[in-house]
Amino acid sequence: MAKKQKTQPRKTQNLQAEQSAAKPKLKRMEYEAQMAMLHTELVKLQLWVKRTGAKIIVLFEGRDAAGKGGVIKRITERVSPRVFRVVALPAPSERERSQVHFQRYFEHFPAGGEIVILDRSWYNRAGVERVMGFCTDEEYDRFLKVCPAWEKDIINDGVTLIKYWFDISQDEQTRRFSERINDPRKIWKLSPMDLESHRRWYDYARARDAMFAATDTPESPWYVVRADDKRRARLNCIAHFLSMIPYKEIPREKVILPPRQDAKGYQKPEHTFRFVPERY
Repeated sequence: MAKKQKTQPRKTQNLQAEQSAAKPKLKRMEYEAQMAMLHTELVKLQLWVKRTGAKIIVLFEGRDAAGKGGVIKRITERVSPRVFRVVALPAPSERERSQVHFQRYFEHFPAGGEIVILDRSWYNRAGVERVMGFCTDEEYDRFLKVCPAWEKDIINDGVTLIKYWFDISQDEQTRRFSERINDPRKIWKLSPMDLESHRRWYDYARARDAMFAATDTPESPWYVVRADDKRRARLNCIAHFLSMIPYKEIPREKVILPPRQDAKGYQKPEHTFRFVPERY
């Protein structure tokens, strides 16, 4: 499977880009309607996960500015953070750098009845650490060799592992970075590493290709999301994620709103409340 990924990507990507460009822009009303249906299914998934004790890890990697954060936000905005836990680790501390590479991720793994969403993951070693020289060649080679067996062991231990790679074109990445530079609401999204990822486009492409060749396995495959169109990318990714889990709707008793209790002489206090000024 890894060999197939290695021999076809350029031709496949060109075809996919043409297909994406041919699609008309998805109108907001249609997008919101589709998203509402997916949110309903995510709630059903949440109830099923709690009932069955399932353990799920959803891993998001990809090009910088490809829209991973937007998809994660849409997945989690209508469900419980106690079931859907988002993990976005900062750069490792000195102590963490001395640990086994996978060690800092263990503590964030799901218990029964949890879904952990990783915004970046142990694959930092195959991406930014490799390109920016934050790891040695020996550490990098060992990671690519050990990772497939490690993931297979996780899966054999009862964890469902789903891996997504978000891919965008050069022009779209440039447009999104430029937007971040010029929009004061988005400037916080821009880091020195983002600027380097823009400059080192082909270094990251080579790192991605090597990572896919080594870690795109039958047991733990990579799923690539075409992300030039943000709305379609969000809908496609969430729909695919739901299709990967054999969840069923959990029967629930009809909820009846109880009547309010009797006031029993309650009176409002004379205390002066400090209301927030109504500016809008």
